[in-house]
Amino acid sequence: MSTDEELHALLASSRLGVLATIKRDGTPQLSPVTPFYDRERGVVLVSVTEGRAKTANLRRDPRAALEVTSADGWSWATAEGSVELTGPGTSPVSAEVEALVDHYRQAAGEHPDWAEYREAMVADRRVLVTLRVEKVYGATVR
Repeated sequence: MSTDEELHALLASSRLGVLATIKRDGTPQLSPVTPFYDRERGVVLVSVTEGRAKTANLRRDPRAALEVTSADGWSWATAEGSVELTGPGTSPVSAEVEALVDHYRQAAGEHPDWAEYREAMVADRRVLVTLRVEKVYGATVR
């Protein structure tokens, strides 16, 4: 049996996961993503692109699940909850882009060229997904 601590640790250590959203017809839509679990805030952060299926699905129905696995695939954790979307920003100095900068800093540290990063976030129409973790379940192999 997995402990909550083990499941939360797996969420925190994973940098690749699958985000599940709900299509208009009620079936799941799955996308590989690069999540960052901010355990203190109880949220998973993911940068997505405006106009993609997962973003459109979340704008219509803000429920989602994120599954991550261990490197060997034997342990897994799923976080479920509702999401808030921030963006896309229309200016490199907008609050929406600043949220993406904060996310990058938490997940990866300092970027070598913040001006370039900010421009890319606007050009790519990036949106920050904040998944409020309401339930975590899974299994870990010891």
